[in-house]
Amino acid sequence: MLLRADRSVLIVIDVQERLCPVMDNPRRVLFNGARLLRGAALLDVPVLCTEQYPKGLGPTMIDLRDLLPEGAVMEKTAFGSMGEPRFRAALDALGRPQVVLCGTEAHVCVLQTALGLREASYDVFVVADAVGSRHPDSERAGLERARDAGCSIVTTEMVLFEWVADKDHPAFRDISALVK
Repeated sequence: MLLRADRSVLIVIDVQERLCPVMDNPRRVLFNGARLLRGAALLDVPVLCTEQYPKGLGPTMIDLRDLLPEGAVMEKTAFGSMGEPRFRAALDALGRPQVVLCGTEAHVCVLQTALGLREASYDVFVVADAVGSRHPDSERAGLERARDAGCSIVTTEMVLFEWVADKDHPAFRDISALVK
């Protein structure tokens, strides 16, 4: 199934100041997360962002925080975002069946969010080059389990080009510039 911008929501999970720097490849998560956020803004894809216990882990990294729409950030204590009623209500209110996930950690909060979304009948797309874990083996295991549960494993460029869909789309040049 192809991603469509008018059916998608981008969710940025827990890319926080005290968590992100200890990931195996934090720059990759930040770089591709920023490209996804810029693409979402160009194509009117709604964005939600979670922060796991920000009092302890800090706010979202500035690289991404500056790109988030106003009101997108929601605090949580549950590892899986669907365990937070405010998050679930915000997502359900958007009425979009496709959810694109990026963030940290791939084998904990990203995975548990993905599994909760699948359980709630959302089509879930985990962006492999925009998620991270402290250990590569954990990241790999998280992505494999998500795939086994029915999630699609995609890349940043796959998401952006599926969202734009056609070289004649008015935002094609801007989206293309994000991948160069």
